[in-house]
Amino acid sequence: MSEHEQAELDDVPDELTSESLHVQMQDFLGFQVGREIYALPIVAVHELTRVPTITEVPRGPKEVLGVISVRGHVTTLFDMSRMLGMPETTPTDASRVLLVRRDEETLGLLVDRVLRVYRLAAEEIESEPGLTQELASYVVGIARPRESRAVRERRSATRSSGEVLILLDLDQMLEFRGRSQ
Repeated sequence: MSEHEQAELDDVPDELTSESLHVQMQDFLGFQVGREIYALPIVAVHELTRVPTITEVPRGPKEVLGVISVRGHVTTLFDMSRMLGMPETTPTDASRVLLVRRDEETLGLLVDRVLRVYRLAAEEIESEPGLTQELASYVVGIARPRESRAVRERRSATRSSGEVLILLDLDQMLEFRGRSQ
């Protein structure tokens, strides 16, 4: 390195070093329930599947739609619309089941539509959104993702550019629902 190049590097403020420019990013799986967009950390979602045949569970909790068979294993299926206090929805061709693990158990979450994976930087997440106490127990934040140029070009004309994601804490949500029964 020449003396000139070294002098230029010496003039770079410490806060602009490569370590400080490394932005902590988190991936979330975005999905739609009703008219809202929610997201879970991608590491919480084990698998996505189409909605299989659902066997109802008599006198089960209102959030439990029933059980499904996933590769020969019986899995409890939760209706995310019910869990979020919305009216029950009927599964459509766009509906999907998010398979998640909690402790040693696999659970299914029925959502209206899976959207995409969102890579969010810390500054895109508002961690104290000022929600009611019930919601605040399992909503970890609100995200306003910035769009890349490629996303803007692919976005359909019906989707607004100001997406807002409600970030959920799955463990807290299932714990809260278990206590409220």
